[in-house]
Amino acid sequence: MVETMTIILVGILCAMLVLLGILCILYFKSKKQTDENGLNNKENAKSRKTTKTFTVGSVLDFMEFDKVEDNMISVKNGSKYVMVIECQGINYDLMSSVEKNAVEEGFVQFLNTLRHPIQIYTQTRTINLENSIQNYRTKVAEIQENLEKEKKKYERMVDSGSYTQEQLNAEFYELTKATNLYEYGKDIINTTERMSLNKSVLSQKYYIAVPYYPEDLGETNFDKQEIRNLAFSELYTRAQSVIRTLAVCGVNGKVLNSNELVELLYVAYNRDDSEIYGVDRALNAGYNELYSTAPDVIDKKMKVLDEKIEKEAFNMANEKVMEARSEKEIELQAKEDNMDDLIAQMAELIIEQNKAYIGSDIAETATEKVRDEAKKRRGRPRKNSNQIEGGTKDNEQEKETKRRVTKTA
Repeated sequence: MVETMTIILVGILCAMLVLLGILCILYFKSKKQTDENGLNNKENAKSRKTTKTFTVGSVLDFMEFDKVEDNMISVKNGSKYVMVIECQGINYDLMSSVEKNAVEEGFVQFLNTLRHPIQIYTQTRTINLENSIQNYRTKVAEIQENLEKEKKKYERMVDSGSYTQEQLNAEFYELTKATNLYEYGKDIINTTERMSLNKSVLSQKYYIAVPYYPEDLGETNFDKQEIRNLAFSELYTRAQSVIRTLAVCGVNGKVLNSNELVELLYVAYNRDDSEIYGVDRALNAGYNELYSTAPDVIDKKMKVLDEKIEKEAFNMANEKVMEARSEKEIELQAKEDNMDDLIAQMAELIIEQNKAYIGSDIAETATEKVRDEAKKRRGRPRKNSNQIEGGTKDNEQEKETKRRVTKTA
C-alpha cells in the first residue's frame, strides 16, 4: 500500500513538473512574440509618420464636391449630382390669417408632392454694394462728360453774341439740369459707399438642393456623358416641379446656373474672404488661367490715338457748325437792318423800269421822294443830285447798286 501510494505521488509530481515546463515554454514564446509585435508597431508608426510628412493631400479630398458643370454640382466622381433652387422669401408675419392659411396649405401640398429627397439651405451674407457703386461711377462719368459739353456750348453761345436772350435762357436751363443731375449722382455714390462700410447689414438667401444618384438607373452601359445628360434632365424636371409647387404658396424660385453655383460654394467655404474679395473679382482677375498676356503696346497707342482723333474731330465739327450757324444768323441780322435800304432800291428800280408809262417828270419826282425818305431814315443830310454829274464815286456806287438790284430782281 505504501509503495503504491509512493508510485502515485511520484507520477503526479512528474506530471506537474512536465506541465510546469510546458507553461514556461509558452510564456517565453508569447513574451517574445509580444516584443516582436511592439517593435513592428513602432517601425510601422515611424514609417507612417515619415510618409505623412512628405505626402501632400489634395484639397478636393476635404471638399464635398468635385466640380460644377451644366448647372449641377458633381459629387464623388459623378456618383451624385445636385441642382440648387434659389427661393425668394415671403414676409409671413405681415400676412393676414387668410393669407397665412393659404401659404400653409400650399406648403403642405408641396411636401405631399415630393417623391425624392431635398435639402433646405439658408445662407447669410453681408450686402456687397461694390457692383452697384461701380455702375453708378460709370453713369456719373457719362453725365459729367455731357455736362462739360453743355458748358462749352453755353460759353460759345455767350461769346458769339448772335443769340437772343430766349435762346440763352433755354441753353442755361439745359446746363442747370445737367449740373443738378451730376450732383445727384455724386450724392448717390457717397451714400452707397457709406452703406457699404456698415458690415452689420445682412441678407438671407434660401436654397433648396435637389440630389440625383445615377445608381438609381441600375446596371447600365451608359458612359459618363450620357449619365450626366440623364442626370441633368431628371434634375431639371424635379427642380421645375418644386418651383411650380412652391409658387402655390407665394414663394418664387429659379434654378441657379453654373456661375451662381460657384458663388454659392465660394461664399460657403470662404465666409470672411467673400466680403473682401468676391467671386466676380476673382473671375475677372483671371486666377483660373495658366498665364495672361498684356495687349501690344503699339495697339494700345493706336487705340488711344484713334480715340483722341475722334474726340478732336467731334469738337471741331461742333465748333464749325456753331460758327456756320452764327454766320447765317449774322447775315440774317444784317439783312434785317438793311431792309429799308433794299426796299428803297427796289422801288427806284421799279420806277425806272416803268418810266415810259408814267412819264419822265413823275418818275424823277417819285425817285427823288424815295431817296429823300431813305436819307431821312439814315439820318444823313440831303445832297444835291446835280452836284457831280457822272464819273463820281458815289454815282458809280449807286449805278453798281442799281445793276445788282436789277440782276437780283
